[in-house]
Amino acid sequence: MNYDQAAIDLVRQTLIIAIKIAAPILGMGVLIGLIISILQSATQIQDQTVSFVPKIVAMLLAAALLVPWIVQECIEFASLMFRLM
Repeated sequence: MNYDQAAIDLVRQTLIIAIKIAAPILGMGVLIGLIISILQSATQIQDQTVSFVPKIVAMLLAAALLVPWIVQECIEFASLMFRLM
């Protein structure tokens, strides 16, 4: 394998891991934002700050619950990188 292809594979793997780690947390933010938007439409409360706190709390909770999985993914990725050296 030439060095150019190895560098491209490294960047590709890094981006895939970053997306896999960020997607569940961002998905939780989107889901909570959608729920809050529906509730705001139903109650006719159109204040932008109402949705901010629940989204932050949900994303922090999701991040806290996913820490073991995130650490495991990072360890597996680091092990792969060390094996490739």
